[in-house]
Amino acid sequence: MSDVLLAVGTRKGLFLARRPVGGRRAADWEFDGPHFNAQAVYSVALDTRPASGPRILVGGDSSHWGPSVFHSDDLGSTWTEPPAPAVKFPQDTEVSLERVWQLQPGGADEPDVVWAGTEPGALFRSEDGGVSFELVRGLWDHPTRKDWVPGGGGLGLHTILIDPRNARRMTVAVSTGGAYRTGDAGESWEPCNRGVEAVFLPEPMRFPEYGQCVHKVARDAEDPDRLYLQNHWGVYRSDDEGTNWTPIGGSLPSDFGFPVVSHPRRGGVAYVFPLNADSDRVPAERRCRVHRTDDAGASWQELGAGLPESAHYGPVLRDAMCTDGADPAGIYFGNRNGEVFASPDEGEHWRQLAGHLPDVLCVRAAVVG
Repeated sequence: MSDVLLAVGTRKGLFLARRPVGGRRAADWEFDGPHFNAQAVYSVALDTRPASGPRILVGGDSSHWGPSVFHSDDLGSTWTEPPAPAVKFPQDTEVSLERVWQLQPGGADEPDVVWAGTEPGALFRSEDGGVSFELVRGLWDHPTRKDWVPGGGGLGLHTILIDPRNARRMTVAVSTGGAYRTGDAGESWEPCNRGVEAVFLPEPMRFPEYGQCVHKVARDAEDPDRLYLQNHWGVYRSDDEGTNWTPIGGSLPSDFGFPVVSHPRRGGVAYVFPLNADSDRVPAERRCRVHRTDDAGASWQELGAGLPESAHYGPVLRDAMCTDGADPAGIYFGNRNGEVFASPDEGEHWRQLAGHLPDVLCVRAAVVG
């Protein structure tokens, strides 16, 4: 029987939970942890491609030992850390790894490839399932890099999207470098930010070729050329794989926020969690609400059945909302209050799964056999 595996990365460790695919009650979940006690877990990947079973990849950050990438092939019972640093900048770059912001399995036809996004903003590639990584020079040496500056959370590469039609085609996003894409597995890159406003720049400079503070990007389930983007102010859609962007956040209570998540199977369906403002990073109107579009951003529906009704102050970070790929799709988010909420029916109804955890930094879920 299949289970849903939920991984919750927090400021002080990783928590894992499982429930049967058909389970719909909060009581159906079994939690364990923390794994990596006292380490900040900024990134998790649940790689379901291996024939031997799923691999969990974790980007941990110890205040004493620094950042590292761990993996488990037995759903968290045991963990392996490479004997040498998995992600390391070459000496000629004159920088050192500060954080692993993103871990992303490669395409279905490249079962041993895993990608990592880091701070400082860089992309790394692994060809051994995430045990060791090499810097992708094409992006590191891009001529625009000299103009990238850190956002409020640092200069991090936080989004890695693999094109399901061709794994050599990818889109990444850096805060605050903007979005970039490649068609040759990272040898060459081009900025893809046309139409995305950088509100923090002077008026005549607000639509630059690159330098936007992109918070997250997601790919549509049915149309791989359609992307959804949550910016530092602004929710956008592209129908041509990032060549042009159109604002779609006009009917939201606020178009400031961090995560954007697409439905795993239904085209035109995406989820966001609006915040009041960059200067007031709490849920929009102090209401803990997810918003869903069923028509690629033409309209948005507020989803709140089962979520807190009182004034709420828990923001959701860029990687702290996800889906699980089940049918119907489960939707999950965690917040900086240490609460984790889940919907077993695509956002229609919600239940709180956990509370009083440390700051939730990332959430990932997948169906495992």
